[in-house]
Amino acid sequence: MPIFAGSNSPSRLLALALPALLAMTATAVHFVTPAVAQTAAPQATAPSGSITPAQKAEIETIIKNYLLTHPEVMIEVQSALEAKMEKVQAEKMQKALAENADEIFRSPSAPVAGNPKGDVTIVEFFDYNCGYCKKALADLAGVIQKDKNVRVVMKELPILSKGSEEASRVALAAKLQGKYWEFHRAMMETQGQANEAAALRVAEKVGLDMPRLKKDMSSAEVKKEIADTRALAQKMGIQGTPHFLVGDRVVPGAPEGLAKILSSQVEEIRKAGGCKICGG
Repeated sequence: MPIFAGSNSPSRLLALALPALLAMTATAVHFVTPAVAQTAAPQATAPSGSITPAQKAEIETIIKNYLLTHPEVMIEVQSALEAKMEKVQAEKMQKALAENADEIFRSPSAPVAGNPKGDVTIVEFFDYNCGYCKKALADLAGVIQKDKNVRVVMKELPILSKGSEEASRVALAAKLQGKYWEFHRAMMETQGQANEAAALRVAEKVGLDMPRLKKDMSSAEVKKEIADTRALAQKMGIQGTPHFLVGDRVVPGAPEGLAKILSSQVEEIRKAGGCKICGG
């Protein structure tokens, strides 16, 4: 699913600009000029620190006329707000990473691909019905194939449908037979809706013990892993898939050139002295 999508629509710009407009109005209230005050109709003296309805209306007209003359201000407001929100989100993410590092990077129940003892860890939160996750598979598989010292933790985050959770339960049951990555790749490459029936067909093709698989799908261990991952995503503010972490660095979505982005982040971490948050 798309995440963190931006929009420059007039309605969104207006919504983003509204706090700034209110702030401008509040400022104008305290600095209303004598000329503005003189235009108000004669009436009882307003309490100190307040303005009359006529003065308020004139201030609003000034602001409206200014924005109509300089609409680019709306874009500036949007850019400033988005930059501030991104900074706040980044700070929250770093705090969440530090507080949940064991669960993110070292959970013994989470499936692991690549080199289990790799020096840098990539984490992916994903959903089997997410088209962007399917797109990202080739990039992630390419990184694993090329870099023999990278470790990948797979976080099953079925948020799109009931079928997504059914597929995740089959995947985690496949892990108990030591064939998680084989199942995962085959499932992601499967066309159509991901659900229990589709996942069981994939599992059979991969060569899994089907009676055991069907039993393990309903096990407490499998259910707990999905519940724990959902709770972790909520704590970290992750609302969409795919969502990648490379050590303490965030790569949301599936941007063009994902494999290169992931590999570059891995190399930068190595040059900086290694992934301190990844280790035990």
